[in-house]
Amino acid sequence: MKITKLSLAAIAAMTVATGAMADAAWDLNGQAVGYTQTIDQSGNGDLFGSDSTYSAVGLQLGATTKSLVGALGAGVEVSSIHNNDGQAAGFYNGGGNAGTTSGGVSQAYLTYGTGKTSFKVGRQQLPKSLSPFAYSEGWTMFKNTFDAALVANKDIEKTTLVYAFVKNGNRSIGAYANEDSYAPLADDGVHMLTASTKAIPNVTLTGSAYQAGNNSGDTTMLWGDAKTKFGPVGVALQGGQISPDGADSTTAVGAKVSGKVAMVNLSAAYTQVSSKGIANISNTTGIKSPLYTQMVLNNVGQYHARPGSKFTKLFAATKAGGGTVKVGYGMGTNKSSDATDYSELDLMYVTKLTKDIKVFGAYILTNDDDVANGPKDNNFLRFWGRYSF
Repeated sequence: MKITKLSLAAIAAMTVATGAMADAAWDLNGQAVGYTQTIDQSGNGDLFGSDSTYSAVGLQLGATTKSLVGALGAGVEVSSIHNNDGQAAGFYNGGGNAGTTSGGVSQAYLTYGTGKTSFKVGRQQLPKSLSPFAYSEGWTMFKNTFDAALVANKDIEKTTLVYAFVKNGNRSIGAYANEDSYAPLADDGVHMLTASTKAIPNVTLTGSAYQAGNNSGDTTMLWGDAKTKFGPVGVALQGGQISPDGADSTTAVGAKVSGKVAMVNLSAAYTQVSSKGIANISNTTGIKSPLYTQMVLNNVGQYHARPGSKFTKLFAATKAGGGTVKVGYGMGTNKSSDATDYSELDLMYVTKLTKDIKVFGAYILTNDDDVANGPKDNNFLRFWGRYSF
C-alpha cells in the first residue's frame, strides 16, 4: 500500500470539509511550547552563546473524532515551529535553518474498529513499546510522525498483535515540521509485526520483526523484551539483531533491575552491542534507542547503541519540590576500534505549574575520550515549557 502526500491531504480534507463533520463529536486539543538548549562545546563555546544555543517556539493544534461516519474516526494535527538559530551546536546541527518558520500536517489519519480489531491509516505517531526501531520520540519540540497503515488485534486473551506498513517518516531533529521533511524509511517501505502478551502470570513478553525493502538489498530487524517481578524487584531482559543483506549483522543484549527504596525509584541497567556489524541499535528516524541504557544524550544519542559498545546506567527518581527529580549516571567503553570511554551525568527536574502548564529542566555533564583536542567535558543545559489546551 502506497501512502502519498496526496492521500494524506485527502484525509485532512475529509476531516475538515466533509458534510459529516457537522454531525461528528470533535475533541479539540493543542499545545504551545517554548524550548531551548545550549552546550559549551568542550570549552570551545559559551553556554547561551549565539553559536552554541538553540531555541524555538512552537504551536500545535489537533482535532479527533470517533464518529466521522458511523464507526469511522479521524484525526488531524498541524504543527508550526519558529527557531532563532537552527545550526547552533546546542542542537547538534540538527535544528534546521536559522531564523525560519516551518509548518505542516504532523498527523492526518482515519480509524476504524470492528470487534477486537482496530485500523489506523495515515500520518500518525508510533509508540516505542510496539515499534522499537521506528517510533515517535518525545524529547524534542513535537513528536515525529509516520505515514503508515496499522492493524491491531486482541482476539487472543491477554495478547496484542500489531501489523504495520510504514512508508515515510520525519526525523526527531531537523526541519521536522515541513512536508518535505518526510522521506521513505526504505525504497519499498517497512513491514513490521509485533506481538505482546501477558498470558504468563507476572510476565510481559514483546517481540517485533521488521522487513525493510531496498533496491540495494533488504534489512531484517528482530527485537525482544521480557519483563517480570520478584516481589518488589523488577527484572527485564532485551535482545535483538539488525541484519542488512551483504553485511555483518549487529546484535545487542541488555538487562535491567529496578525497585523502590522508601520514596526513591531505583534502577540499574547494562547493555552490550556486538563489535561486528555496521548498524547502530537505534531508532531509524531519530537519535534515541530501545536499549535500557539510553541517557538524555549518550553522546548525541548513539554512543551506547554503536557496534562494540558496553554501557552501564544507574538511575534514581523521586518526588520533591512539587515535581519529580531524576538523576542518571552512565558509563561505557567502545571497543570496535580503539577503546574510547564515555560517561554522562543527568540531573533533571519536571513539574506542573498548573493543570495545563508543564516545565522541564536538565543539566548534563559528559566526558568523552573520543574528543581529539581540547577539554573532554561538555556542559549541557535544556529547558522547555508546555501549555496544553
